[in-house]
Amino acid sequence: MILVLGAIILLFALYLFFLAGRTGHKKLDSLRCWRYAHRGLHAPGAPENSMAAFRRALDGGYGIELDVHLMKDGALAVIHDESLKRTAGAEINIEDLTEAELANYSLEGTREQIPTLPQVLSLFAGKAPMIIELKTAGSNHAPLCDGVMALLREYSGPYCIESFDPRCIAYLKKHYPQVIRGQLSFNYLRSAKGKFPWIARFAMTYLLPNVFTRPDFIAYRFADRKNLSMQLCCKVLGLQGVSWTLRAPEDLAAAEKEGMLPIFEKFIP
Repeated sequence: MILVLGAIILLFALYLFFLAGRTGHKKLDSLRCWRYAHRGLHAPGAPENSMAAFRRALDGGYGIELDVHLMKDGALAVIHDESLKRTAGAEINIEDLTEAELANYSLEGTREQIPTLPQVLSLFAGKAPMIIELKTAGSNHAPLCDGVMALLREYSGPYCIESFDPRCIAYLKKHYPQVIRGQLSFNYLRSAKGKFPWIARFAMTYLLPNVFTRPDFIAYRFADRKNLSMQLCCKVLGLQGVSWTLRAPEDLAAAEKEGMLPIFEKFIP
C-alpha cells in the first residue's frame, strides 16, 4: 500500500513538473486590469484585425488581441487566417504575398486593408497593452519570432506574445527570455480530431509541452477551462490564466472572477 501511494505521489509530482511555467515576471502587472478586444473591437465597417477595429478598441479603453503572419518578403501581416478567402474573398495565402501586394485586397468589402504589425505598433504606441498571437506556417516559427522581436525591440509599450505552436514559445524562451510568453490551447481531443495524431492532441490538451516552454501564462478556451491541467497551472502553480473568446457579459464576469485576463468579442463590456 505504501509503495502504491508513493508511486501515485511520484507520478503527480512528475505531472506538476511537466506543467510548471515561469512565475513572477515583473511586467505581467502591466497586462492585468485590462480587457482585450479579440482581433480589435470589430463591427460593421470595422473588420476584424483592421486599423479601424484597433482604433475603436483604443478609443474604448481596451487592449487588443491580434494575429501576425510572416509574409514571403519578411514583412509581418496582421490577419487571422492563413487564407484570404474568408476575410478578403481571395484564394491565396498571406504567406505567399509581399507587403506591397496587400494594397490589392480589401477586408470584408470595406476600404480597410490588411495592416502590418508596424502600423499597429505605431497606432498603439504604448497607450494600451497588446496580446500578440504568432501564426506559424510550416516550420517558419524561428523567422516569425525573430521578425516580430526585431520590431518590438524598440517598442516600449506593454505586450505579451502567445501561440498555439509550442515551437514559438520554446524559441522565445531560448532566444528572448525577457518577453512575456504564453501557451494557447483548448480541448484538442474533442475539437481537433483528424488534424493531429492522438498523442499530440493529448499533450496539447493537457499542456504537457510546458516542460519545454515554461510559459508565463496559459490562454485557454473559456468553454474548456475546467481542464485539470489548466486548473493546476493557475490555482496550484501560479501561472496567469487568459480566457478566450468571451462572447457574453456573463462569461466575461465569470472569467474575471476566476482571475483570468479576458479576451472578448461581439459585445462591448
